[in-house]
Amino acid sequence: MSLLEAVVGLGDDALVLGQRLAAWCGKSPWLEEDLAMANTALDFLGRARLLYGYAGQLGGCDEDAYAFQRDARAFTNLLIYELPCADFASACARQFLVDAFDALHLEQLSASADPDLAGIAAKARKEALYHRRRSAAWMVRLGDGTAESRRRMQQALEDLWGYQAELFAPVEAEAGLVATGVLPDRAALRTPWLESVTATLEEATLAPPSADWGVDGGRQGLHTEHLAPMLAEMQHLHRSHPGARW
Repeated sequence: MSLLEAVVGLGDDALVLGQRLAAWCGKSPWLEEDLAMANTALDFLGRARLLYGYAGQLGGCDEDAYAFQRDARAFTNLLIYELPCADFASACARQFLVDAFDALHLEQLSASADPDLAGIAAKARKEALYHRRRSAAWMVRLGDGTAESRRRMQQALEDLWGYQAELFAPVEAEAGLVATGVLPDRAALRTPWLESVTATLEEATLAPPSADWGVDGGRQGLHTEHLAPMLAEMQHLHRSHPGARW
């Protein structure tokens, strides 16, 4: 895997999750949370722009081409980011699992041997630490809340748990970038991530699901049935008026 491909993959992760979070605008439980969801979405979209911009410097496309001119098969985001959320508990649970990963991954990525990638990661990590505090607080609030909120949160964890495995799955093509210190070793983050997540789940009176299933394929462009419809909606205006300037 080239540095360009790695940067685009990270950009795809951020763009797709940002779009999923943006869908909650106007649908959150109350106004303050509506704004928090929208601001979190903007943080991820901003991260995507930085990564796509760097990809363009490396010899790729511009940021609009990456976001709006590729089909689902060309996207290389991990699968957990593209899942739609049936309810607020699912959105909070996915965000918590991802935020706990980001806090660890971005810390190491900010020490990357590639200075541009390190700079992007350092900026994103400041946002990720806030995101993690917020999503962990929601896990405790819902998990240790009413019987119904706890049931929904536990079910959300059960539904999502197999998707988190891909966050730590070593990609053979990344081995060279890991060996040269450009990318962190994802597999090495699994233990500290699990310790951090388990501590919050205990406080939330929630049980970590059994790890008896897992998914992969996102980095190879193999996606769920949910990505293409999301991209079709997101890309509609750009594709309907190619080359337009507003």
